[in-house]
Formats: sequence, C-alpha cells, structure tokens
Amino acid sequence: MIRFSANLSMLFLEVPELERPAAARRAGFDAVEVQFPYDHEAARWRDALHAAGVELALCNVPAGDLMAGGQGLAAVPGREAAFREAVAQAAKVAQVLRPRNVNVLAGCPGPEHDRERCLDTLAGNLAHAAQVLGDLGMGVVTEAVNTVDRPRYLIDTTRAALDVIDRAGHPNLRIQYDLYHMQIMEGDLIRSLRTHCARIGHIQFADTPGRHEPGTGEIHFPNVFAALDELPYDGFVGAEYVPTGRTEDTLAWMAGRRR
Repeated sequence: MIRFSANLSMLFLEVPELERPAAARRAGFDAVEVQFPYDHEAARWRDALHAAGVELALCNVPAGDLMAGGQGLAAVPGREAAFREAVAQAAKVAQVLRPRNVNVLAGCPGPEHDRERCLDTLAGNLAHAAQVLGDLGMGVVTEAVNTVDRPRYLIDTTRAALDVIDRAGHPNLRIQYDLYHMQIMEGDLIRSLRTHCARIGHIQFADTPGRHEPGTGEIHFPNVFAALDELPYDGFVGAEYVPTGRTEDTLAWMAGRRR
C-alpha cells in the first residue's frame, strides 16, 4: 500500500507552519514534506514533527533566487561556491530533522550559459550533495520540471533527469518523479513508473491542468495509484498540490488508502 506524505508548503495553509505537521497527522498522513524548512530553527521543526508523530520525507536544498524567478544555484556556472554553502546549510538542518531524501532543484540557467556546461555544473553539484548528505544517511534526488510553468528549466523530462544523475556518477542519487510535471511533458505515467521504478527515490503528485487535488483534471489517479501498489517502490508519495478549498475538504482521493 502506498505511503502518502503531505507537502506542508502547499497543504494545510489554513494553520501556521509549525502547526501543519499535527494537522497532517489528523488528516491521516504519517509523513510530511517541507520545501524549504529554513525560516524556523531546526529544533522547532523537529519538535513539531515529533509531537505530531510524523516523519520528514523530503526537503529541498536552498535554491538561491530560483523561487523568485531567478536562475537558481545548482546548474549555473560560477555559482558553485554558493551551491556548496546551500548544501552545508541543508546538511546542518538535515542532521536535526532527518529527512529521508533531500531534493536538488536544477533551476533555469539563462540563455547566456552553454547547456552542456550547465549539465556538467549540475552533475558536479549533484555528486557533491550526494556525498555530503549521504554521509549523514540521506538520499539525494533531483526532479524534472515542466517548462510550461518554469520556462528554461534545465531538466524537463524523465530521460533528462536520469541522464544527469548518470553524468554525476554517484550511487546516492535517484530521481524525484512528479506526476504533475511529467503528465505535462511526456504522459505515459504508468509505463514510465514501471520502467524506472528502481531509480526513483521520491514521487509527488497533483492533477493537471491547475495543479489541484486528484479528480480535478485529466490524470486517472485510481489507475496510477493501483500501479504504484504493485511496484517494489518503498518511498513516499507526496501530495504537492494547490487545494481548491480547505485542505481537509480535498482529501477524497485518500479514501480507503490510509495505512
């Protein structure tokens, strides 16, 4: 049976951030994700997670200016030192919060940068993150992101994500497979999940169009979830969507699927 995690950067926004782990637990989740858990002391996050009885499935390495529309850090030549500082910050927090995986966002290098050089930069940075965080017992993942929502995003297909971790050549690297992004970019979700299961470290989902909860768009989630049930995938499947109402009112897709 699938183990679901709730992305607290998008769900349960009705309550303050440090109260969201408890809200997620009451809703039936036994794990959560936080995109960037750096605005509070790590100990406060740790206490909130422990009090709620949930584990942290995933967080991201700080991504510089990416979330504000910039190029990010991980794939931009010349920003390697800033990326290493970001990994050090993530490692410090991860030692306290013990996430299962830490995600590296490739980012959107500008047209002034050669693509091959960007891929080499990303590969080197991924290998560094994989070593540092692997020494602490955490996996490192990177994800393909659709270029409709994020124009110029460097890694935009499953194949591209696999190729860059192959280029990095570190055993502590897998892909994060996001159903929402990959439905937009390539479709054929079930076959892709079956084909690449062994190389997937984390899965996320939202329906499309709209990036809302399952049942609001074109993805047939009952079939996708049934396929995941049959796969030897031992990670979490993260709900990372924009709720169309109160989060608790958008969880019909979880009916009968709580572990």
